[in-house]
Amino acid sequence: MKIVVASGKGGTGKTTVSANLAYALARRGGVTLVDCDVEEPNLHLFFPGESEKKGVPVPVPAIDPERCTLCGECGHFCRYGALTVLKDRVLFFAELCHSCGGCTLVCPAAAITEVGREVGVVETSHPLPGLTLVSGVMHEGEVLAPKVVAAAKEAAGDEGRIVYDASPGVACPVIETLEGTDFCILVTESTPFGLHDLDLAVQAAAALGIPAGVVINRSDGEDEAALAFCHEHDLPVLMTIAFDREVAAVQNRGGLIARDLPGWEERFAGLWDEVAGRCEVKA
Repeated sequence: MKIVVASGKGGTGKTTVSANLAYALARRGGVTLVDCDVEEPNLHLFFPGESEKKGVPVPVPAIDPERCTLCGECGHFCRYGALTVLKDRVLFFAELCHSCGGCTLVCPAAAITEVGREVGVVETSHPLPGLTLVSGVMHEGEVLAPKVVAAAKEAAGDEGRIVYDASPGVACPVIETLEGTDFCILVTESTPFGLHDLDLAVQAAAALGIPAGVVINRSDGEDEAALAFCHEHDLPVLMTIAFDREVAAVQNRGGLIARDLPGWEERFAGLWDEVAGRCEVKA
């Protein structure tokens, strides 16, 4: 079973839920945890260990000056400004290229081929018994986050229990993370901003046909607005994490409440069981 832990905004505790859920599952037969927040991956801070790295190449144009007629078709086609045709040469700005391959198709002189360019890496480690951590890491200045997300998901495979930690928001990397999964856990907080962005995340999951449920984090006991939203949108509330001093202390020192506080390992294992019960797949 493959699930995504996502949120409409940053800072809701999405990675906290992912890390603790993975720890609880690692203690119960194994799990693959995939960090798809490729612009700022941080699950390795919870699970440090030696990793194997593999580059993520994408195709970019290579122009043969002997064949190029400087007709300008490639520059006219590229909507991202990656190709600019001057009177004596073609300028290529690699960081703007989205690897669509269109320039190779429109070149009448067949002067453009494609070569690989690395935009990130995928790191794989086994920091705990039963836990495989796969982290996508996009190189600084790059824009093709979905390519790195897809490579991280491919490295994780399709077998067993897989937890994807998505990036915040509902942009292209999140959509790439959601594709092909069985369930989405949406982490929110009972604030106006939290609920506004939760609504966006709910719409994104619904558009892809992925069932979802909600975890309310940092609850102060006044969750009426969040509960009303969930009721209105027929979303199950899967777990509530209280705004508690002990929980905050563990999180502030980079710990895992499923490991460091009694009862929480069982609660996160129960969260997985609750999700599995709502999916028509083998858990």
